[in-house]
Amino acid sequence: MTVSVVGGGLAGSEAAWQLARLGVPVTLYEMRPARQTGAHRTGGLAELVCSNSLRAISIENAVGLLKEEMARFGSLVVEAARACAVPAGAALAVDRERFSDYVERRLTSNRLIEVVREEVTALDPSRPGIVACGPLASESLAASLAKLCGREQLHYFDAASPIVASDSIDRSKVYAASRYGKGGGDDYLNIPLDRDQYVQLVEDLIKGDKHEPHGFEADAASGKVPYFEACLPVEEMARRGVDTLRFGPLKPIGLDDPRTGKRPYAVVQLRRENATATAYNLVGFQTRLTWPAQKAALGKLPGLEAAEWLRLGVMHRNTFIDAPRVLNADLSLRAAPKIFLAGQVTGCEGYVEAAATGIVAAVNAARRAGGDPTPFVPTPETAIGALLAYLRDTTSLDFQPQNVTFAYFAPLEPPVKDRKARRVALAQRALAVIDRLVREAGPRGRLEPALR
Repeated sequence: MTVSVVGGGLAGSEAAWQLARLGVPVTLYEMRPARQTGAHRTGGLAELVCSNSLRAISIENAVGLLKEEMARFGSLVVEAARACAVPAGAALAVDRERFSDYVERRLTSNRLIEVVREEVTALDPSRPGIVACGPLASESLAASLAKLCGREQLHYFDAASPIVASDSIDRSKVYAASRYGKGGGDDYLNIPLDRDQYVQLVEDLIKGDKHEPHGFEADAASGKVPYFEACLPVEEMARRGVDTLRFGPLKPIGLDDPRTGKRPYAVVQLRRENATATAYNLVGFQTRLTWPAQKAALGKLPGLEAAEWLRLGVMHRNTFIDAPRVLNADLSLRAAPKIFLAGQVTGCEGYVEAAATGIVAAVNAARRAGGDPTPFVPTPETAIGALLAYLRDTTSLDFQPQNVTFAYFAPLEPPVKDRKARRVALAQRALAVIDRLVREAGPRGRLEPALR
């Protein structure tokens, strides 16, 4: 039986790949380029809309461990990211165009995957399928999903950081370094700010003109934008206190200026955007400032006075469901158990987390299509399982998206007090469990070799 996957982002691409690995025919639907979203710029599968970073590499970091777990499941997203990586210190960042091309080539060359470029406007709950529409679902698809959920969907705002042309940066005013010398030691360009320059930036961010949300994008009760706290616009962080940015994305700790031997008052970091280092994005500068306001504020930063902006920041609406109350543990909808959800629409936040849910949804959809009712639900001894545990947590009545964290891992027995030693032990335990799950996953008890 063919399984449909709706959405060609990271989660949908990963889900389609995993289904094919299991020997299940797939129809992957992507509405772009015929119908674009407010944030995408291409029609490519697995386009990275915001940052080009998949975050930490080390398995002693929860998202680094999550990537390693996914790699052991034969993750296409992790494979592509590693193949298209650009230097980024202790993080895994990619050349986004190469990354998208890599994923699309792998999917379209797989004989079990048919890519259909058309919009899906309604869901059929009688057939196994995966909805991986991401946070920018079309209105008709979102309405169909909301109807199946039996409740109103939630929404929040996300934002993309500006990208500057490398050759327009005045290198005499910046220095190359990674925090604490990690990675290559000089993977980022850093703009040092003294106190007056920092205060001026904060003032410009607060006072700059901003794009106002449409009526449907604001919270109905308060009229305010329901931001996701882990990805706040830079001007919102500035508004919350003069030192908020200096203790957040502009913190200078571990970034002493080698030219002076001193720590700047604050630092704006520029991360390489592509393999050829012709573009850099401003780390943590997701924003809803108008483009003229962005140019005015950022053009005052040392080294960016003559900046050529390849992309300025944009703001867009993201949509997600109330996962703890509408999803089963295997990512199927309680009201329509043949429909599985994957990606940021589930309420998980982040590229890696989105793709990880694609693996879980794919294994369960494959089982359902093959008549096997056994759910595949990794336990919270693993990063994948910890992510699923958060999606099941009914503690808060106001469910909000979250990245994978060690907070949702099952505790060690006996407990380990030292933080670093505890994370090493958690990672070792997780990978041992994952290796067992890889052998057990799938409707026939094992993952088939990928069809290339």
